[in-house]
Parts: sequence; structure tokens; C-alpha cells
Amino acid sequence: MAELLTDDQIDLALRDLIPLWKAVDKTLVRTVERETFLDGIRLVATVAQLAEATGHHPDIDIRYKKITFRVTSHDSGGITEDDLVLAHHIDTAAG
Repeated sequence: MAELLTDDQIDLALRDLIPLWKAVDKTLVRTVERETFLDGIRLVATVAQLAEATGHHPDIDIRYKKITFRVTSHDSGGITEDDLVLAHHIDTAAG
């Protein structure tokens, strides 16, 4: 089980992720909008492959052209270093 980050560590990490990500209820949250529905599905497929490769998976909500990623370490009960790494991978995939 990964170690939870402190509020100060999360605030510091968000400086690199803001304005794209927010911390909400022990979860990192980002919404991405694509040109078309299929572009959004392609992004989801890319993120799914990254998640499988790292063994850490986001919650994904697809609403037509808007995809919301929620990243948290469920087994640890909050945000860990693994979540920050995954958030950066999602940023790279989203461009």
C-alpha cells in the first residue's frame, strides 16, 4: 500500500498540475474536452493502456466529448505519489 501524501505535499504537487487538476475529496480530478466523441474514446483507450502498464487505474467518466479522470489510491484512502505519476501520464496523453 502506498503512503498517503500530506495536504502540504498535495498542494505543492498541484502547482505543477494546476489549472488542469484539482484536489477534491482525496482525489485528483481533471476534465478534458475533445473535438469529437471518437477522439475522446481514443484518449480513454490510451489512458487505459498507460494505466494497465503502471498497474494504477483512474476512474473515468465519459460524457459525449468530455472525459473526467479521477485519480486516487483507493487501497490507501487518498492521494499518493502513484496518483501524481498517473496524473502526469494523463496530461501527456491529453496533450
